[in-house]
Amino acid sequence: MAAKGVCLHHISRESSDVKRLAKFYNEILGFEKIECPDNGIYERIWMRLPPVFSLHLIERNPKTKLPEGPWSSTDAIADPKNISRGHHICFAVSNYDSFVQTIKEKGIEVSEKTQPDGITKQVFFFDPDGNGLEVGSWEAPIKM
Repeated sequence: MAAKGVCLHHISRESSDVKRLAKFYNEILGFEKIECPDNGIYERIWMRLPPVFSLHLIERNPKTKLPEGPWSSTDAIADPKNISRGHHICFAVSNYDSFVQTIKEKGIEVSEKTQPDGITKQVFFFDPDGNGLEVGSWEAPIKM
């Protein structure tokens, strides 16, 4: 039997600098820090995008051999125009044009697309750790 009552709880991102990453998500997408008890083992920050979406930023385990992100690679994904088919998190904003202008003013490299409908716009870019992000001009989902 499939699970019932499933909903997205949070997305986790590992980082060598969780404070830098938290600042980015706060300034660019409006995430707010929420209570996160110290576990005494590694640094972590919980953030929320009101009303319910959570992001868990966790200090990178120095023992792992995984690359930090596209910035530590020479692969083509390091170009934001390649994110649309790759791994990314997507957000919708109601102020798309001014949002894109703001991230460009902050020096963030972007790739923009307009869908064939001529209405839906999307911008692709990376966070400071090289995680792919997409922001679109869609309406917010209707609450049930």
